[in-house]
Amino acid sequence: MTVRTNPGVRLLPNAITVLALCAGLSAVQFALTGNYAMAIASIGIAAVLDSLDGRIARLLDATSKMGAELDSLADGISFGVAPALVLYVWHADGERIGWVAALIFAVCMILRLARFNTLLDDTEQPPYAAEFFVGVPAPAGGLLVLLPLTLSLQFGEGWWSSQVVVLVWTVAIAALAISRIPTLSLKTVKVAPKAVGPLLVLVGVLAATIILYPLVALAAALLLYLVHVPYAVRRFRWLARHPEAWDVPARERRAIRRARSARRLGLRRPLRRRVAGAARRAVRRNGTHEVSQGPRGRHDRKRSWRSLGLRRGQGRSD
Repeated sequence: MTVRTNPGVRLLPNAITVLALCAGLSAVQFALTGNYAMAIASIGIAAVLDSLDGRIARLLDATSKMGAELDSLADGISFGVAPALVLYVWHADGERIGWVAALIFAVCMILRLARFNTLLDDTEQPPYAAEFFVGVPAPAGGLLVLLPLTLSLQFGEGWWSSQVVVLVWTVAIAALAISRIPTLSLKTVKVAPKAVGPLLVLVGVLAATIILYPLVALAAALLLYLVHVPYAVRRFRWLARHPEAWDVPARERRAIRRARSARRLGLRRPLRRRVAGAARRAVRRNGTHEVSQGPRGRHDRKRSWRSLGLRRGQGRSD
C-alpha cells in the first residue's frame, strides 16, 4: 500500500532547508553590524534546522533529488561560507592571511560535502560504516571554527583570540572536515527504554543551561565533541577488526569486547575442580609433611585441608 503525501506537505522539508540557508546567511549580516553573539546563534539555528529537514523528509516520504542537492548547497553556505566570513570580519581586519584562512575553510567544507554526496551512492561499505561520518560533519565544523569567537564573547580577550591561534584553529578544523577520521553519527544512536526518563531530565537540564548560559553551554558542547573523536576512532577500528560484531546490538558488542579483553589479558573463568598452581603446591607440600610425621598424619592432613579452606577433591588437577 502506497502512502500518498499532500504536495503542500512535500514542500515542508525544502522550506526548512531554505530557512537554514537564510539563517546561515544572516550570520554574515550580524557580523557586519558587530553583533557576533547573534551571528553564532544564527549558525546554531541553521544547524538545528539542517538536522530536521532530512528526518522530516524521510518521515513524510518526501525525499527527492532536488531536496538532496538543495540541502548540500545550503550546508555549503551556512557552515562553510558564512562562518569563514564571520571570522574574517571579526579578526582578520582586512589582512590577506586572514582571507587565505577563510578561503581554505570554505573550500574544505564544500569539498567535504561533495565527498559526502558521493559516499551516499557507495554500496560497498561495510555495515558498521553507517554509524560514522567520514571527517567532521559540516554543522559541527561550522560551529567548531567559531569556538575562539565564542570564548572571547564569554571570557574576553585571551590567548584563544590571538591572530595566530585563530588562523591555526581555522585551518585545523578545515583539515578535520576533509580528513578520513571517523566521527560518530547520531542518526544511528538508539536509546534503551529504561534510559528515556533520565535522558528527558538531562534534556531539561541542558535546556535550562542553554537559556541561562548559552555561550558556556555551546563551548562545553563543542569541547565534548572534540573529546569524543578519539573514542570514535577506537570504536571504528575495533569494529573493522571484529566482523562478528557488525550485526549485533550495542549491548552484545560490549559483551564481545569484554570477552576479547579477558582473553588478551590471559584471564579465564574459574574452574570448580582446579586449584591455582601456588595453592596446589602449598597443599602438596603441607600434605607430604604431615604424612611423614606418623600415624597422625592423615588426621593432620585433613586439618591442613580445612585450614586452607579447600576440599580433598580440589587438590587434583584435571
